[in-house]
Amino acid sequence: MEIRTAKTEDAPAILAIYAPYVEQTVITFEYDVPSLKEFENRIRTTLQKYPYLVAQQDGEILGYAYASAFKGRAAYDWSVETSIYVRMDSRHGGIGQALYSALEEALTAQHICNVCACITYPNPASVRFHEHFGYKPAAHFHASGFKFNAWHDMIWMEKELCPHTVPPMPFIPYPLL
Repeated sequence: MEIRTAKTEDAPAILAIYAPYVEQTVITFEYDVPSLKEFENRIRTTLQKYPYLVAQQDGEILGYAYASAFKGRAAYDWSVETSIYVRMDSRHGGIGQALYSALEEALTAQHICNVCACITYPNPASVRFHEHFGYKPAAHFHASGFKFNAWHDMIWMEKELCPHTVPPMPFIPYPLL
């Protein structure tokens, strides 16, 4: 298996992985599957600042992970939100672990101090996955998302990647690594 930086040309395969999560689960609170053009733009925009990685085996993309801004203010430059999706028929095969390991390696090189994951709750598999990587619960929000005719809780889990120095180490945009 190869972990590499995503390209906009990967958008059809990545979107095919994401679509069932939108259509069949509450793992994402997105209601409608984005268009291919929108997804290409998401990849392009993310890569201006953060890693967007794919796991590929025998030329086939099996999963992807990326980081995004935790908040839009400059003071949050050292914190990110992480996201990961693995093709539904390929879960539990180590793809997620490989992707998250590579993602954390890139984020550490960028001097990111805090990684945060927003998880629909309950979701024992995602909680265990993040706990395996050293994430700890940080917040629980009740009935904060409405999808499939029901209210759903969400939790935030967080992990410290780099030390919180004063002043902080400079943030390095992903393309400059």
